[in-house]
Amino acid sequence: MPTITISCKSTLNLIGSLTALGLANCAQAAPAFDRDSAWMLGDWGGKRTELAEQGYDFKFDYTGEMGSNLRGGHDHDRTARYSDQFALGTQLDLQKILGWHDAEFQLTVTERSGNNISNDRINDPRVGGFTSAQEVWGRGQTWRLTQMWYQQRFFEQKLDIKVGRFGEGEDFNSFPCDFQNLAFCGSQVGNWAGDIWYNWPVSQWALRVKYNLTPELYAQIGAYEQNPSNLDRGNGFKLSGSGTQGAVLPVELVWTPALTGLPGEYRAGYYYSNAKATDVYKDNNGQPAALSGQAYRSSSSKHGLWLGVQQQLTSVASDHSRGLNVFANATMHDKKTNAIDNYVQAGVVYKGLFDARAKDDIGFALARVHVNPAFRKNAQASNLARGIDDYDNPAYLPPQDTEYSAELYYGVHLAQWLTVRPNLQYIRHPGGVDKVDDALIGGIKLQTSF
Repeated sequence: MPTITISCKSTLNLIGSLTALGLANCAQAAPAFDRDSAWMLGDWGGKRTELAEQGYDFKFDYTGEMGSNLRGGHDHDRTARYSDQFALGTQLDLQKILGWHDAEFQLTVTERSGNNISNDRINDPRVGGFTSAQEVWGRGQTWRLTQMWYQQRFFEQKLDIKVGRFGEGEDFNSFPCDFQNLAFCGSQVGNWAGDIWYNWPVSQWALRVKYNLTPELYAQIGAYEQNPSNLDRGNGFKLSGSGTQGAVLPVELVWTPALTGLPGEYRAGYYYSNAKATDVYKDNNGQPAALSGQAYRSSSSKHGLWLGVQQQLTSVASDHSRGLNVFANATMHDKKTNAIDNYVQAGVVYKGLFDARAKDDIGFALARVHVNPAFRKNAQASNLARGIDDYDNPAYLPPQDTEYSAELYYGVHLAQWLTVRPNLQYIRHPGGVDKVDDALIGGIKLQTSF
């Protein structure tokens, strides 16, 4: 995901002066729009590299995604939607700047805007969906403080402590975001237990402690504020703890071997929330709450686990930046309190398929999202209680079961600072509703760094 950072008052003044200087001298040392530069606006006459060497790394990134319903879905009226995200900030190497050994600080501000084709064209709006054809949409189209943390390493970097504001998926159950469909992008626990686990761009007060057991194996544990008010559109820069209900406590073991010289990553983790959670089906007497009219019973906690695998299998000659990569992810969740009880995903990515396009990549993935049977029974009980059994009745609550997603993309690496990924997505039973037609979606994902 894109990041950007900013530090203290003097650094803010420095950003403004350097921007003006960069525009005036962009013809020197990697000029603007140079294909081999890491940034669209170039190296600011060499100043950007010089500042990075001094410990000041500035970023300004953009992600844009278009989605169009080519066929099927809840609403067959074809249209296209566009959503995007800006991310800007700075990462500060405090060892270089202040002499603080193995310390760094990061600040990131993001802004999301636009619309999502999945909301009303692909999914039945009465119940919504699970995946999203445009992953960059969501969590309120607004400005947010996404990262503000301090990181310190001890004992020759074996112990790593990070504290501040950030999301769980930044460290736990982490996964890249090259695909456009949400089922193949980012931390999947946050997609299926999103009422307690807040992915990018939402942040909360948090602490993460990691210890490197060996050069290839580390364990980590975290504590994250569980505060639903952080999701509100008007609370993008909220720093107070008002509204906190408890904490999410994840623990994870990560193995990063180089099998036959090729990199891999294997993750296994568990999360526990100590905040009260609402049962998806029963009341305090063990009866369907939708039929009894009583309040849904509460549970004292909520939990789940995840597994993740990424492994490169081949390379082209001695070039490890090219070759075949495979991946798979699975999550399992509390059946009493979570709408989704399990999810599984797998796919492949080949980087540098053609010699003439050595930096391009092509990816294909499949995912299955399964609805908790108790959650489905609750919808059936709700319809029964209101005497509604006609799917076409606007008040009918469609029972949800299993949704399947697939995506094929080709990433065109136009420059070091620009990648465009056209993609095709196929959704079977959108939102897990079998009466909604299977959908074919055309998309384009654009990622650039200014």
